[in-house]
Amino acid sequence: MGDRKVRWGVIGTAGIAKRAVIPGIQNSQTGEVVAIASREEEKAKQAAEQMGIEKAYGSYEALLADDQIDVVYIPLPNHLHKEWTVRAAQAGKHVLCEKPIALNAQEAADMVEACQVSGVKLAEAFMYRYHPRYDRIKEIIRSGEIGDLRGIHGTFTFNNAKDVNNVRYKRYMGGGSIYDVGCYPLSAARLILEGEPQAATVHALLSPEHDNVDMMAAGLVEFPGKVSLTFDCAMWAASRNTLEILGTEGKIDVPYAFLGDANFFVTVRGERREETFEKLNPYSLQADNFGRSILFGEPLQFDPIDAVYNMKVIDACLKSAYERVRVEM
Repeated sequence: MGDRKVRWGVIGTAGIAKRAVIPGIQNSQTGEVVAIASREEEKAKQAAEQMGIEKAYGSYEALLADDQIDVVYIPLPNHLHKEWTVRAAQAGKHVLCEKPIALNAQEAADMVEACQVSGVKLAEAFMYRYHPRYDRIKEIIRSGEIGDLRGIHGTFTFNNAKDVNNVRYKRYMGGGSIYDVGCYPLSAARLILEGEPQAATVHALLSPEHDNVDMMAAGLVEFPGKVSLTFDCAMWAASRNTLEILGTEGKIDVPYAFLGDANFFVTVRGERREETFEKLNPYSLQADNFGRSILFGEPLQFDPIDAVYNMKVIDACLKSAYERVRVEM
């Protein structure tokens, strides 16, 4: 591919694409956004003009037919992730798919297989994982500085409940707080503990005025080694996104675990210090990891099978929330 950049196409004009992912790609070292598509051509043209994108398509199919596009980013509602990932793969495009990657683990596995068959790369857009602070957090834990790990508590909440027509509040589209934001602390616990959980128990606020999706959920996820994640997530509560990692001798507090400032705090035997980082855009870091993999054959930082494993945890949490049972995995 020489010195050229990876050429991205965006399927959909979702807010997350325009607010964060497209600017992240545009500010990356390896990528450029050359096209955007919407089922309404005027929306695509408006987004293209707003974001400085050369081409606008009035259908997703037209974008996939463009042989000048190497990779597509898919920020569509959750129930459309599988269809358009598979279709993109069949068109020979690499795929970055928004989280959660699918509606369930079987869909995710089908997506991974489709990309493998077509010889294209697939990644799930958990941008927070690409920031080096998570490597530093794991380094501190491995060093033994905070002692033996005893547990993790994660939160991700916001309040958008008045927008009752939002796609997040449509069950058939994959709506609900576990899908939308609970997936973050679930992913983070797996990342930090470097293992897969054994069981989940979740209690949820199911709202009839929001198509009976889980507007808030609180759960316990059991990992091997007698360590658990406790978490809560919401779309009808005050905003927060935090992690607390508790050890026998200290703890790590991450005030903005998924969005916002990257600094975090370590407290050991009453002594508290701040770990600081230069300003880095995790969306650009995500794009560059994907771009380097395409251009230079570097391995993806996260194998696509990780997305299948994360969906297995989400499946268990949703089953527990709706059936009020403990679910073993």
